[in-house]
Amino acid sequence: MKGRNISFGVGIDIGGTFTDIVLLNHEGTLVTRKVSSTPEDYSRGIITGLKEVFSKHGLSGENISVALHACTVATNAVLEHTGAVTGLITTRGFRDVLEIRRFRMPEMFNYHWEKPEPLVPRERRLEVEESIDLEGNILCPLNIEGTKDVIQRLAAKGVESIAISLLNSYANPLHEQKIGELVKKMYPDLLVNCSSELVPVIKEYERTSEVVVNAYVRPVVIKYMSKFARVLKDVGIKAPLLIMQSSGGMMRVEESMRTPFKIIECGPAAGVVGCHHLAEKLGLPNVLTLDMGGTTTKASIIENHEISRASAYEVGAGISMSSRLSAGGGYVIRVASIDIAEIGAGGGSKIWIDVGKALHIGPMSAGAVPGPVCYGLGGEDPTLTDANLVLGYINPEYLAGGTVRLYLARARKAIETRVAKPLNISSVEEVAYGSHMIATSNMVRAVRAVSTVRGRDPRDFILVAYGGAGPIHAALLARELGIKRIIVPPSPGVFSSLGLLFANMEHRVTRPFYHLLNETGLADTANKTWQSLESEVMTEVEEAEYKDVEVDLERFVEARYHGQSSELTIPLPWYPVKTEHIPLLDKSFTDEHLKTYAHKREGEPIELVNIGLAAKIRSRLSPAVETIKPAVSIQEMAMPRGSRKAYFGKYYGWLDTPILNLESLTHDPRKGPAVIELYDATVVVPPFCTFSAGEWGTISIELEKEINHGRS
Repeated sequence: MKGRNISFGVGIDIGGTFTDIVLLNHEGTLVTRKVSSTPEDYSRGIITGLKEVFSKHGLSGENISVALHACTVATNAVLEHTGAVTGLITTRGFRDVLEIRRFRMPEMFNYHWEKPEPLVPRERRLEVEESIDLEGNILCPLNIEGTKDVIQRLAAKGVESIAISLLNSYANPLHEQKIGELVKKMYPDLLVNCSSELVPVIKEYERTSEVVVNAYVRPVVIKYMSKFARVLKDVGIKAPLLIMQSSGGMMRVEESMRTPFKIIECGPAAGVVGCHHLAEKLGLPNVLTLDMGGTTTKASIIENHEISRASAYEVGAGISMSSRLSAGGGYVIRVASIDIAEIGAGGGSKIWIDVGKALHIGPMSAGAVPGPVCYGLGGEDPTLTDANLVLGYINPEYLAGGTVRLYLARARKAIETRVAKPLNISSVEEVAYGSHMIATSNMVRAVRAVSTVRGRDPRDFILVAYGGAGPIHAALLARELGIKRIIVPPSPGVFSSLGLLFANMEHRVTRPFYHLLNETGLADTANKTWQSLESEVMTEVEEAEYKDVEVDLERFVEARYHGQSSELTIPLPWYPVKTEHIPLLDKSFTDEHLKTYAHKREGEPIELVNIGLAAKIRSRLSPAVETIKPAVSIQEMAMPRGSRKAYFGKYYGWLDTPILNLESLTHDPRKGPAVIELYDATVVVPPFCTFSAGEWGTISIELEKEINHGRS
């Protein structure tokens, strides 16, 4: 593989525990590397990983043609309240819209629930005198002198970023534009964020929330991305840098620093994009995705070959069923995103007992430092990784391809002293297995949040399990949900990084379009709006300097029944839209409403609220993706063999379990138990499953049809 003429794309995904690096060239050759994350300075882990890959394979930064990245920096800034000092300028009378919110409670019967504190406190939320009606007519001109005074007051409070959200600015952005110009003229160093530019749609609370989130995280993201770009240059990478969006498309790094609200959920999105590509390769229309890393577990759904998307979501809302149904638990982001449910359960999640002697897993995590007790880096609280090590699922000599050594005795002692003895349980393995089952039960909630809550039966889907810990828990989780088949993708431990290489560039725009579906002349009005959006999107594509590319345009509407407050996104396969297409759109909306909410309103007027367009540019690595060679062929490490004892609950007890690698699998099904050790992950196959090598470097696991035993 050595040579100056070999060109690779590199995908880099930074997690709370590990940093994953994947290189793919135009011949489909895959190189992977997994290194410990360095939370005090994430760039250290990136540099270490890239240098190790370059040194081992005779490459350099000159071999990289494009760099793709997903991160959690924006998410963490919101969750940990470590964003910039931010100010908000709004219309007189709407200063408190961030606190009033939508009068929704994610925990209906919790009388002690407290709504999240606004990211901008009241003293930095100031009003200006102006008024525009819903049709864009100016009722009261902007008070320029009063606005200057407001800007000066915010600057005196030390703000770094200013959010501007005026009532009905989506219909006429003039006043927001004037305020933005004044800020730039008076204080050139302040960052300006206008709602009419970022999210020009109705609903003043959602629009204000989003522009505030953007303003809050923007200085943090600018600092992070600037440093990340410098790190790449330090290792000789001069290639373009692209960033994953929450929608599953890529964007230029410059755009991510202007609109960071689009990358809040970019990390989990990459893995779902990878699953979608894998499902297409394998001919699987309906798939549930499960991504379990060191800190969190993420679940999503692919139905009828389409990734499930949401037009809005809440960051920091948690994962309870009620929070996803009634909302109100987090900060609203009004942007297209992949529908992902996330919980605080990962390999590093701590095992603990409360005052009532109940056993819990997470959401607190040991992270990369000090990490689980078995890492030997000073951790004292037992974690899920410690439990899985005690159960015999993890090889103490072969984590991350043997680069991380684990200490079994320390893990056993920590579980015994901190959990087993306080609970008066003599068996350490029973506590470990109980922890394993509780963690799996928590993960079931995440899968149900994207399936059952949306009216989908998990039994009709195939589970794709990835992440460093996902394939360890997948079989038990599938049993609880009644899922019959599991697919473990190639390089599962770094699959999210691989997903970056599958993703296309994407530009998405949405505009208000308030019309009834049965309105006369609707088709012509919609076509004219789409023509305008297409012109806007293509201008962005040209400004991005894409040469000789094929652009796919996808059109959609956001619709609801009359009187509803939330919308469903409906794709439009027909263009231009004709009058005869309107009944088909009616049926598409009705069918989606029935699937999502389990009912439909016959004869109820349907309202179109927003109209949108997404331009997608195929990845430069697409040809390579079609011929990808699994990473196992180029991992020059001693692969595990033999057997060891593994514990599968009281019914099965300790079993002699074959230890296999990917190359030893065949297409002929074998009965469990087995542990399949890969460079970047471990696959646990319990006794109630069969397994075999699948297509495209995958592992296929089938559950027995009737399982009436072994649940403890």
